Amino acid sequence: MLLILGMVSGAVAGEFLIDSVEIGGSLFDEQLRSYSHDVDLGENGPHGTTSHVAKFNGVTSQIEIPSGVSPALGTDDFTIAVWVNVDDATGDLPGEILSQYDASTRTGFRLGIDSRPGVTSSQANWRNVHFGIDNGSTPGDWTDHGRLGNAILIFGMAVFDGQLFAGTCEAGENEAGRVFRFDGDEWTDCGAPDRCNSVSSLVVYDGHLYVGVSKYRLRGSALAESENPHLGGTVYRYDGDHQWTSCGQLPETEGINGMVVYNGKLYAGSLYAPAGFFRYERGTEWTSCGVPDGKRVESLTVYNGHIYASGYDQGAVYRYDGEFWEHLGVIEGASQTYGFATYRDDLYVSEWPNAKVFRSGGDTVWNDVGQLGDEKETMPLVVYNGKMYGGTLPTAEVYRFDEATGGQTPPSWTKVARLDWTPDVQYRRVWTMSVFQGRLFAGVLPSGHVHSVEVGRNVTCDRALPSGWHHIAAVREKDRLKLYIDGDFVSTSTTFAPDDFNLTNSQPLRIGFGTTDHFYGQLCDLRIEQVAKNADQIRQLMAAP
Repeated sequence: MLLILGMVSGAVAGEFLIDSVEIGGSLFDEQLRSYSHDVDLGENGPHGTTSHVAKFNGVTSQIEIPSGVSPALGTDDFTIAVWVNVDDATGDLPGEILSQYDASTRTGFRLGIDSRPGVTSSQANWRNVHFGIDNGSTPGDWTDHGRLGNAILIFGMAVFDGQLFAGTCEAGENEAGRVFRFDGDEWTDCGAPDRCNSVSSLVVYDGHLYVGVSKYRLRGSALAESENPHLGGTVYRYDGDHQWTSCGQLPETEGINGMVVYNGKLYAGSLYAPAGFFRYERGTEWTSCGVPDGKRVESLTVYNGHIYASGYDQGAVYRYDGEFWEHLGVIEGASQTYGFATYRDDLYVSEWPNAKVFRSGGDTVWNDVGQLGDEKETMPLVVYNGKMYGGTLPTAEVYRFDEATGGQTPPSWTKVARLDWTPDVQYRRVWTMSVFQGRLFAGVLPSGHVHSVEVGRNVTCDRALPSGWHHIAAVREKDRLKLYIDGDFVSTSTTFAPDDFNLTNSQPLRIGFGTTDHFYGQLCDLRIEQVAKNADQIRQLMAAP
């Protein structure tokens, strides 16, 4: 297989092409070999063809093409087109397809298949295609999407089947935690799966939305305890139209904090003692998978072939390989750990009581990357359009991570918003986040509102990308972005002034890594053309050998 950069035989003017062809006995030419690292080559391309494909291992595979060789996109139209092959039943997530993004100036573009497990208690996004651009733009005003029912807390959010779903805590004696769905304009009440006060965890698994329920102890947020006496601990599947099917009670569990999909299986953990961690089998059957040293495992994420878990019994991180737990050390100064994000290929974790974030340095090493203002706790972490964001307690603020650049500037956190102004309470929290319709959403306590903002310009496919080969085309056309999946138009961005988004920067073109995690899967026929292709032209690309 050969990756050809620049003008190739048959290419049209203005086309930058990475193509795959077979050559006798040689995998890469010498120039391209120097750009590539741990990329394996194979056959069996889309539609059962014998096309050669590039296989990325999700950990070290990458191609980095210097900026002098890469296209300078500027303010011009362009089309990115690529065949991707991803698999549901794996121990890793798909990650970044392509990016040319400068984190220090927040300039450039990125295209990826985004999953966001470990957003406090929920798997906020699952295999959603996201194409975004930015040029150091100032975030717009946050939109308040209102209070959901009588919610005092938005416990979790997840994007499913083209809509945003949110789980609530309602504290009244005759109230119960509910699920609401948002189509971009209105909220629809999907009902209360159970009688307890909270829907605490949401996850997309096997083509359905699943939720875990809890009796949340509100004194943990310095509020009066709920009058609702009912315990939780059950997982439900959403079957549409207010229909909820019980998938079983987790043994000795009154609340569910974390759920995650790993190796094609659904896992869930207990919110309160006794500690428990379980794998879903079928029907209402759950198998106990043990816990590390008797400790609770709370927020759950997937990273490089393992489940990682935070903890409320100690400020530690734990790792699970599908059979055994491993203790990865206690975070300095932390008594509890809260949420995870994978940013620029590294795993980050948030904590209490210093509102700091730590980056994994391998084994049991965790490096301090700074405190979010003067806050006490950092909860959700989300990577959105090239940057990482975190939500806090006690004043419900949102911060952007501005990492060290060139070894000269220490990492810092920039405050971008405060989202809850409820008076006369001790704690206000940004509890959960998700990305939907190209916007960053956040849910808060104790007002029970949901807010959102767009940074740069973004377009998303808000449905899980199924396993197998799919063609993705991301288009910048004049004053908007467009996204096509398998030749079908999916969505478009909000409009913008083209001159406000000059994407040229000094960064290399990165294939298979960038602003989120290394790509895990296969790529074929990846091309960037400096023209905005229409639907018919994209379908022609799909049909070409």
